[in-house]
Amino acid sequence: MALHPRKRTRAFLALCILLSPLLLFGCSRRADWVEFRGEGGRGVSATRISPPLGVRWRIRLQEDGRRIDSFNPPVVIGDTIYFGSGDGNFYALDVESGFMRWIFRSGGEINSIPYADDRHIYFGSKDGRLYALSRLDGQEVWSFSANGQINSLVRRYGDYVIFVGDADAIYFLSPEGEERFRVNNPGWYHFTFLIADGVMYFATGPRVLDVGPFDINRREFLWFIPFHEINAIWYSVASIRGDLVHFGTADIRRGTELGFYALDRRTGRIVWSRTLDGVFPGAGWAFHDQWDFFFRNMEMLDFLAPTIWRDLVIYTGGDAVARAFHADTGELRWEHAFDTPVSSSSTIAGNRLYFGLYGNDQRPSRLVCLDARTGRLLWYMETEGSLLSAPVIAGRRIIFGTDRSVFYVLEEVF
Repeated sequence: MALHPRKRTRAFLALCILLSPLLLFGCSRRADWVEFRGEGGRGVSATRISPPLGVRWRIRLQEDGRRIDSFNPPVVIGDTIYFGSGDGNFYALDVESGFMRWIFRSGGEINSIPYADDRHIYFGSKDGRLYALSRLDGQEVWSFSANGQINSLVRRYGDYVIFVGDADAIYFLSPEGEERFRVNNPGWYHFTFLIADGVMYFATGPRVLDVGPFDINRREFLWFIPFHEINAIWYSVASIRGDLVHFGTADIRRGTELGFYALDRRTGRIVWSRTLDGVFPGAGWAFHDQWDFFFRNMEMLDFLAPTIWRDLVIYTGGDAVARAFHADTGELRWEHAFDTPVSSSSTIAGNRLYFGLYGNDQRPSRLVCLDARTGRLLWYMETEGSLLSAPVIAGRRIIFGTDRSVFYVLEEVF
């Protein structure tokens, strides 16, 4: 039986009132950025943001003027930004104003990428400790000592808190900070990983150079990266698209050589690969300059991280070119060369691709925006210092730190 129009209106309003808390909660969650590189490690924001952008606020975290080598991505939950810094402090700032909610002092520089759950925020420090703090007031809940510096991603999976100690081990702790088990990490530093469908991409195997996907629940490796075929000395964090796992590589033994790979998630078979010589602008980029550039980026845990958008996998960093390949075939779809090297991997919001460029004596550091579909330059903004990680895009804000210890929050102008 049909309702009278007035009754239909009342019923609709009642339903809206009933659902409004859920809708508001859903919208607020869409504004969060709690997982490194986003869902599946794809580097894609759930919201759309378009230039021009203006500075909502910015702060300088330390005043000594030295250039720092790392400023890894923050996490954003509701109205609070959480991140660690090279000054040894871990910060909780108000996203709207930059007001400092609390600060925690660790015993060393903080290079790890934090993780937050409902109550706690977790991060590692170069003092060799993994910290769990109260999100509410920054008080230490517990800490765990590793056998080396902790310069890794921290991730909560099920009943495990997972992180990696440099040339030490991959640790699996309980939420209370007790060790459940570990996997040997004999030779890798500044280690990061992706977890998808209960599998850790990638973990270190029984020998120094063994790296492969590790099934956390079964505690076994599925396969190992065929480094004898890849022939690289470094590889990036991975991203997942369907049955493929994507990652980049770099080899500096004969000058900068960049590799781009798609492997079958189930078998480790190389589905496609591309190997290219690094491109640097102008004269003067001798071998030692490229070597210095490579090692300058080593502490950036998302260095050369792939960004996946629709049927494209996009790489920025490693040299002065942004490149987009067809994710399934490896066909080069577009590339964009710059007048200075790229300083960060990228993040996509809508169909806009955001990342940083290094500055030099002639050109300032910049945040740039490309059309993800075509690679066309849409907009740029000069920054004080170079971006040191892919910008985090949470709600209507773009958030990043620079090698001059300046922390930015941007917003749409119009």
